[in-house]
Amino acid sequence: MLTYEIPGRNKIEVQSIVLDYNGTIAVDGKILGEVKELLSQLSRYANIYILTADTYGTVEKECRDIEGKVLTFPKENAGESKKDIVKKLSGEKTLCVGNGFNDIPMFKESILSIAVIEGEGASGKLLAYADIVTRSIIDALEIILNESKMKAILRN
Repeated sequence: MLTYEIPGRNKIEVQSIVLDYNGTIAVDGKILGEVKELLSQLSRYANIYILTADTYGTVEKECRDIEGKVLTFPKENAGESKKDIVKKLSGEKTLCVGNGFNDIPMFKESILSIAVIEGEGASGKLLAYADIVTRSIIDALEIILNESKMKAILRN
């Protein structure tokens, strides 16, 4: 479990990390740079879930070495599907990472959320629901792994 002691806020405990696939950890269906290594580090502390409609049909191949679970859903009602998954995982102990408009429902359901502006951009409306906004998935994963960075961003 990841635990963040944020000054001026309640202690945050994270058991699950939910990541959108396309646009967040992958661009054009391909996982980016150091993502696998950072997810391997994170898997020591939390359960990793990768959510996707698998638009490019690459998720199985791209994620085969990742210590986590890939969950797919139909392209229709993606936002509701993501929200339902986070709800089942216990949203009050789940951190979500995404970039799209359809990530808003899962952001609302989670204890912490990080919007990523990666190679495919990010929904402007999503940013209003994010606790943290980063310019890349690498930055997001490094923040999750570093309690000091998390404190600096979220303290009152």
